[in-house]
Amino acid sequence: MPTLILVRHGRSTANTSGVLAGRTPGVALDEQGARQAAALPARLAALPISEVVTSPLQRCQETVRPLLQARPGLRSHTDERIGECDYGDWSGRKLAELRDEPLMEVVQAHPSAAAFPGGESMRAMQTRAAEAVREWNARVEQEHGADAVYLMCSHGDIIKALVADALGLHLDLFQRISVEPCSVTVIRYTRLRPFLVRLGDTGDFASLAPREEPGDGDAPVGGGAGAP
Repeated sequence: MPTLILVRHGRSTANTSGVLAGRTPGVALDEQGARQAAALPARLAALPISEVVTSPLQRCQETVRPLLQARPGLRSHTDERIGECDYGDWSGRKLAELRDEPLMEVVQAHPSAAAFPGGESMRAMQTRAAEAVREWNARVEQEHGADAVYLMCSHGDIIKALVADALGLHLDLFQRISVEPCSVTVIRYTRLRPFLVRLGDTGDFASLAPREEPGDGDAPVGGGAGAP
């Protein structure tokens, strides 16, 4: 079965302003995010990528644009099932104010029970994304062979949920996973089990230096802005 390269979109204007963008239209990459996207073709140069699948949101489309320009024959597809979680009424709000919402404790500690007002549940988010991956695995294998490599550009919570699915982790543990902007996560699927080959690789060890984190060890909903 194929190997899946999961790329989180580059840093966005919402990330740097501390806003939970969700599906809000018009959220673009910021200057650092654009640089991250521009560096992506060189980072992935050794990989024979057969297809690219992206979230419909602008920040993901902008992230893969340099890669597609560097490989003119590479086909790109949009799949809404790997789009951002529908945060409903939380969309567009400051993360700092959302920390005081009673639901945030559930999102952090018991996400399988979390459903966003006016939006979707985190269980539904994981289910649709995992179904999309399984369908694309079959399609890519049929068209390109069992050793094919393909890429999906998506969002922090989606990628974390897919990693949890691949590892057989309950969704309630997915907040222990971290994927920074424009990080690369790799899952190799086989007939019997997936293998997590890379997780949140940015190639930048400076981002591992200690830094002040908001909250008391809370996971950044939406994925966070990454290193300064």
